[in-house]
Formats: sequence, C-alpha cells, structure tokens
Amino acid sequence: MTALERRYRRLLLAYPADYRRDRGDEIVGTYLDLADGGRRWPSPSDAADLVRGGLRQRLRAAVATDLIPGVRLAGLLALATATFLAGFWMVVEQQQPVGAGVPGFGPFVSAGVVLWLVWLLAALLVLVAPGRPTHVTITVAMLATTAVPALSLAAGLPRPPLLVLAPQVALGVLALAVDRHLPLTARFLPIVTAASGGAFASRAGGSLYWGSYRWTSEQLLPATGAVLLVVTVLLAVGLAIRQDTRGGWAVLALLTPSGLLSVHILASAVDGLGGAPRPTYPTLVGTALVVGLLGPTVLPAAVALRRRAGILSAGPRPTKPCPTCGTHR
Repeated sequence: MTALERRYRRLLLAYPADYRRDRGDEIVGTYLDLADGGRRWPSPSDAADLVRGGLRQRLRAAVATDLIPGVRLAGLLALATATFLAGFWMVVEQQQPVGAGVPGFGPFVSAGVVLWLVWLLAALLVLVAPGRPTHVTITVAMLATTAVPALSLAAGLPRPPLLVLAPQVALGVLALAVDRHLPLTARFLPIVTAASGGAFASRAGGSLYWGSYRWTSEQLLPATGAVLLVVTVLLAVGLAIRQDTRGGWAVLALLTPSGLLSVHILASAVDGLGGAPRPTYPTLVGTALVVGLLGPTVLPAAVALRRRAGILSAGPRPTKPCPTCGTHR
C-alpha cells in the first residue's frame, strides 16, 4: 500500500463503517486513478470532498439529512446578524467623543474599524459574488476578529471589548455554512441588515454615548441575541407547518451565537443571585464557556436522538427466506 493510498483510507474514516466496508475500495481506487503521478498527499479539494461525503452518509444513516440545509439556513441568519452588528459598530467607531482623554485609532475609536470594514465587505460579496469569494472574506474577517486582541496589545492600540468580539467570531464560524447558491432575495439580506445597523446607530447616536463600546454592547448585544433567537424560532414554526424541519436545526445551531450575544445578561443573572450589582469577570468567562459548549453538545445529541427514533420506527430488519425450505431466518 502506497503512502497516498494509506492517507486516502484515513480520510475514509469520515464514512460509516458499513459504508467503508462496502464501497471503501471503490472510492479509494477512483481517487488514486485521478491523482497526479508522484503525489504523496491527497489534495485539499479531495480531502474536503471525502469529509463532506462522509458527513452526508453519516447523516443519512442517522435519518438527519435535513441537518445540512438547516445549518445553511442558520449560516445565512448568522451572517445577517454579524453584518448588522458590523454596520452598527462602524458608526460607533466614527463617533469618538472629543476631549474624553481616551486613546483612539486615528479618527476612530479603536482598531476594530478594520474588522467591521471586512465584515461589511462580506455583506457586499454575498450579493455580487456568492461562493468562494464570500467564504474567503468571512474567513478573513473571523480570523482578524480572533487575532485583534493580541495584535492590539502588541501594538498598544485600543480595541473592541471581548464581549463584542466573541459573539462575532461565533457568528462567523456559522456564517461559513451559508449556501453558495442563495436566491437573489436571500443574498440581499446581509447588506440590508448592515445598512439597518448603521442607520440605527446614526439615528440614536445623538442622544446616547455611542463612543463607549462597553455601554452600548451591554444594551445592544442581548437585544440582538433575543431578536435572532425569536426570528429563528418563528421561522422554524412556519417551516414546520409545511413539513420542513430545517428551522429546528437552525434553532439548535444558533444557540451558541445567541447565548454569546446574551452573556452579559446571563452572567448578571448568575451573580445577581449573590447580590452583586454587576457580573464579575470570572462569571462572564465561565458563562461564555458554558454557552460556547451548548451548540456543539446539543447538535450531536439531537442527531443521536433522531437516529434512535429512526431505528425504532423502522422496526426489525426484514429477514431473507431460506433458499431451500422457504422459511425466514
């Protein structure tokens, strides 16, 4: 067995065991026939194709093939939410209070202005260039959002608080699942929400201290998380009436982003039991960790329950008649 074949067979672990047993040799043989001479590693596209195929087969075995369309729906809602927040924070960045004695990033509040520009670019690209350009831009925006705390610390620059950055990363991870073939009306959604976020911040900026990320985030983020969850639940109910179960999976997939948007309120409820006026930093971190594990825990559990329900509803496997006596074994 060559090194390339061995590595292809390792990728086959993405498939269920019975599927590998029945068709593993055929799949590996096909990829080996198409591989360039001298290649030692599977190409990234081959690896991604095998993993995607294995995931589909596992979901088919679990009677949960509707999970992927549901996650794609959640990805669109997550991207729309992320671009709404980017539009809002972009206006906040331009309204730095004069004479406040706080450091800035040129004429902006912080280095976060760079992040929000990339997120707004993703909103534009999903309209005019859906597919790979959109996914690459979302990836860049998500990675930049993750890296900005360390880079800002190294450069001595102000940045948005982690309370703002953490849910943006979670929304970005889910936004990577957005469908490459969205209808035109759906492709307009992120750019519309981005414009709505900017308009909302501009309208209210004259009466509130929008230059403070901390003050604004404690009010805006929980409200955004609540709206996201309510909209998704209503959408799930509407789809369920039409015997479409995508919405239910979308609700489960969005539990973590919605929870991270509401971390301040959830942590306040925990510390409020002890009489603390504001949530402490350890409580905020602990709440974020618990919420961060919620979606990755609930989704596999729901798939396992669906598989069990499918096995029970299918009943025992049909037996084959004996070719000699005709009785079933």
